[in-house]
Amino acid sequence: MIVKMEQDSSVEEVEILIRYAEMSEDVERIATMLESATVRIKCSYDGGEKLVSVSDVYYFESVDKMTFVYCEKDVYRTELRLYQIVDDFAYMGFVQISKSCVLNINALDLINTLPNSRMEATLKNDERVYITRKYLDGIKHALQKGV
Repeated sequence: MIVKMEQDSSVEEVEILIRYAEMSEDVERIATMLESATVRIKCSYDGGEKLVSVSDVYYFESVDKMTFVYCEKDVYRTELRLYQIVDDFAYMGFVQISKSCVLNINALDLINTLPNSRMEATLKNDERVYITRKYLDGIKHALQKGV
């Protein structure tokens, strides 16, 4: 793969062209990563609002009918519901891992097996979340697909 970049001061918006001979999973994965870098969600933070890039999100968690957005260091709140997140962002690597949690598999560092058919996911920031038995097939499928 060859990556070329050029600066052009007359350009108003960044343009990315992916040239390929044949569509492959790698090409699709690159396009998805580029797209996810531009998708933002509105979140509440310190009494104000902030747009957070979906690619920066490690996981979403629902607690007491509120949805929290966990990034590497910060936690935000969003009005989105978990079912909306799964529907809208599954193609970017977001997969439901428990009744109250949706994980970005791109933030995943490793998975450990626990008793009772559960698994523990360690994220890139060393935070741990649990994958329940009901959602094992979904995470296995997402990992095999390599989103």
